[in-house]
Amino acid sequence: MADHSMNKRRTRRQPRPLDAARLEELALAYVARFATSTGKLEGYLARKLRERGWEGESPPDPAAIAARFADRGYIDDESYARSRAEGLLRRGYGARRIDETLRGAGIGGALREAVGPDEGARRAAALRLARKRRFGPFAPEPPDRERCEKQIAAMVRAGHGFEQARAVIMAASVGEAEEWAAEAPHD
Repeated sequence: MADHSMNKRRTRRQPRPLDAARLEELALAYVARFATSTGKLEGYLARKLRERGWEGESPPDPAAIAARFADRGYIDDESYARSRAEGLLRRGYGARRIDETLRGAGIGGALREAVGPDEGARRAAALRLARKRRFGPFAPEPPDRERCEKQIAAMVRAGHGFEQARAVIMAASVGEAEEWAAEAPHD
């Protein structure tokens, strides 16, 4: 019986190569199912073309399809970027991680800058991550020097600046950490 399943796996048929209509259908199904950016849609279509091949008459243009979908309002890079940035902040990620995520989604520099968090939001996110991960003053027992260094490193990996991570982890109490976050200027 194992031989039969192995045979079946080997004889799996290749999907048909794409043409203009099928590429458009894939794009429409993708934007209907996922919140996305023009860059992500373009990347998805390019990947599908690599996987399945092309049998259309003219060369495929994933960028043109993504731009057309954006013009029609099926994709809104600004809403996507804002929503993604806010979601990452709520989970405690820092500005650098947000910028990297948006860059990976094909969001341009000006838009990444526009939706990036202000200092108050950055501090609140750092505090949120420390509370969630029980770092610094949120730990059940005061961390030793080695543990503090590891916690600071974890916060930096999560996208927070070194000074922000250090301020939260080295706070003497939860109240001091909360006061640090509250003192931040909001742009």
